[in-house]
Amino acid sequence: MNISTYTVKPKLPASLKPLEEIARNLWLSWNYDAIQLFIRLDDQVWMETHQSPIKTLGKVSQARLAEIAKDDSFIAALNTVYERFLKYKKRDTWNKGQRRAVVAYFSKENGMDVSLPIYSGGLGILSGDHMKTSSDLGLPLAGVGLLYRQGYFQQYLNADGFQQESYPENDWYNMPVERKVDKGGKPLTIAVDLAGRQALAQIWEVRVGRNFLYLLDTNIEENPPDFRMVTSALYGGDSETRIQQEILLGIGGYRALRAMGINPAVTHLNEGHAAFLSLERLRELITEKGLSFNEAKEVIWPTNIFTTHTPVPAGNERFDIALLEKYMRPWAGILGISWDTFLGLGRENPDNHSETFCMTILALKFSAYANGVAALHGVVSREMWKGLWPGLPINEVPIGHVTNGVHPKTWVSSGMSTLLDRYFGPSFEEKPSDISVWDRMSRISDEELWRTHERRREQLVRFVRDRLKDRYRRSGANERQIRTAEDALSPYALTLCFARRFATYKRGNLLLRDPERLLKLLRDPDRPIQLIFAGKAHPHDIPGKELIKSIVHFAKEYDVTSHIVFVENYDMTVAHYLTSGGDVWLNTPRRPMEASGTSGMKAAMNGVINCSILDGWWDEAYNPDVGWAIGHGEYYADENLQDDVESKALYDLLEQDIIPLFYQRGRDSLPREWIKMMKATMREIGQSMSSHRMLMDYSNKFYFPALRNHQRIIKTDYSESKALAAYFAKLGDSWAKIKLGNITSNAKPVMQRGDFITVSTYIELGELSPEEVLVELYFGAVSSQNNIDDARRCEMKSAGKEGNGYRYQVRIECTDTGMQGHTVRILPKHPALIHPYRSRFIKWA
Repeated sequence: MNISTYTVKPKLPASLKPLEEIARNLWLSWNYDAIQLFIRLDDQVWMETHQSPIKTLGKVSQARLAEIAKDDSFIAALNTVYERFLKYKKRDTWNKGQRRAVVAYFSKENGMDVSLPIYSGGLGILSGDHMKTSSDLGLPLAGVGLLYRQGYFQQYLNADGFQQESYPENDWYNMPVERKVDKGGKPLTIAVDLAGRQALAQIWEVRVGRNFLYLLDTNIEENPPDFRMVTSALYGGDSETRIQQEILLGIGGYRALRAMGINPAVTHLNEGHAAFLSLERLRELITEKGLSFNEAKEVIWPTNIFTTHTPVPAGNERFDIALLEKYMRPWAGILGISWDTFLGLGRENPDNHSETFCMTILALKFSAYANGVAALHGVVSREMWKGLWPGLPINEVPIGHVTNGVHPKTWVSSGMSTLLDRYFGPSFEEKPSDISVWDRMSRISDEELWRTHERRREQLVRFVRDRLKDRYRRSGANERQIRTAEDALSPYALTLCFARRFATYKRGNLLLRDPERLLKLLRDPDRPIQLIFAGKAHPHDIPGKELIKSIVHFAKEYDVTSHIVFVENYDMTVAHYLTSGGDVWLNTPRRPMEASGTSGMKAAMNGVINCSILDGWWDEAYNPDVGWAIGHGEYYADENLQDDVESKALYDLLEQDIIPLFYQRGRDSLPREWIKMMKATMREIGQSMSSHRMLMDYSNKFYFPALRNHQRIIKTDYSESKALAAYFAKLGDSWAKIKLGNITSNAKPVMQRGDFITVSTYIELGELSPEEVLVELYFGAVSSQNNIDDARRCEMKSAGKEGNGYRYQVRIECTDTGMQGHTVRILPKHPALIHPYRSRFIKWA
């Protein structure tokens, strides 16, 4: 069938023209007065379009547009919002520096707004908050991702409570994306090789405040049917679909930036899905700049940043070698390396030919800067990937951490945001980098804060009841059953919320472990509690689906469906209601399997108090003033024992601390002590877990140093990188020839604090000079296992040539008591090195 296509846009009266510009910029998603404009156009259409501004403009009748164009009240509100929007794009920002030096931010999913459903969960929401915050701070970030035709699945439960999935098609022409075109007006496309065939992708642009997100889409006529399906669904398909998507994201995404004239100085990989981008960067430098593979690698390494989000090995993408050979074999020739060398780029042990190819390892090997997403996750990540740096003490493995944060203006509810604006002043909006503004929580009266929160709980209950009625109608329930939804939950009862991906390690049913104890709390006529659950299980995760089903069955079996409710289709809309309307945010993962988590941060900024296992971000944020810890961070070999112990600890907290505190009221019916904890939560978490703090950390730790590295490398026309590659080639030939002699010192069996020790060693360096190696004294307290724990390091200097080698010495002070010890090690040393920890270059005495 030959179909001619064209696009129809709404015909807006002149006075409403700013509405379209606002609708097409996701600045709207964190500005409630802008959202309110579209609700005022037609609130029913707004809900029917699933809160899509562009679709709302298209569905509102021309008569209504003509009517509201004459409404002076609406026009005044529109002009006020538009002026704020224009002012936002022009105002001074935290980063007043180089707007032209672009950082490219690659993420497989991007949770910007409910009107753009191309995200599944925490990783995507973090990406969205990262992009919004970069706009607030004036950071030159260009986002890169994929435009999924069906996004992530829509969840619904059947009559038995078992998760079902549907995959509705996205209508891009009624969403906040715009197709990029070339100078001739034709769609701008790029090509990638997929197993010997060329796949084309068009580029779509999303405006995020000052910055832009670019999304690739293979669903175009020029592609054969199988290639059109590459961007059909997020996390859909099999391993072959995933490798196709990740080639498109990494290689195609970088080419898309180049096609638009964007030349990123630095690339940031948000998880390993985009790791192939390093190959494209290598190819470009090799073919266009004439660099060798090793020289090009030294250009990329100091300008790459990699963030890992997965604390379990199974969560890191691995490809079988046969599949990798099908799609990536030509790249060995393109890069000028052998196939075995290419495979080694994604292996912990390059010589292990049975090891699969890991995208996380590929990303780590090409990134001078790497981080986990919480302090504890940094520890876990160093343990997971220590094999890449054999011989290096685990605390020195070059993977740091930047704890996640959330975008306050996106996640603080409209009512709470209005309250905070009034007491925090203009800095809350105009200077988001000034996170000290949260110290002004003490200015807000208990009465105002509590009434604001109560209204949010009432709205949450109403929202959940509406969702329940929709579910009952869809499942064919009779009117009597549908009416029972009106009695579900109470707007006055203590409300606990549990909402996250339903993976088994998150233990969504931990609170159901002792039915008798739980039912007593649910049915207490004077101090009742109620539970709201939400979350999706992966379509192939049957145990996760069974968890959801067990919650629904529990409520039916014990006749507590008015006290325990599961809300279908957890997305940004559901998250907004839950994180602002609950009283307690419940989080029960098996430590240390939660990399960070961010939903509890969103809840805390709304005054919802966290009760959580000491895992992820809560491990570093918890103190008794801001919430409750389940357990003390213990580790268990027996998971069943762990569930028993931690479920009992949770019941104890509820019975002895949480419920009494919530229902402890004075004459004015206010829970003063609870409100005190709400204020402490908002003050502390608002500062420590703000995405503005997060992005300032990324900038100071990674972005700014990497940008300086790029400027220096370019300024020297790559001579620095060439010299570094030559240095490592020399090191590779000479490293095995280095010989460390005996270590001597003037230490006595017993030393006094304040005494000085001179340590000396003899080293033969072969063809290397003393300036080409870092010789360190490694010293500190000696443990019962004869290890040096919490070691300190001090560089030893050459005291001159001696025979075929050099004598190295250093003088240190005895500052600590107890059993002390020292040894000597050798690492690479070069002025262009970001850090000396390069794989397999470490030698101990």
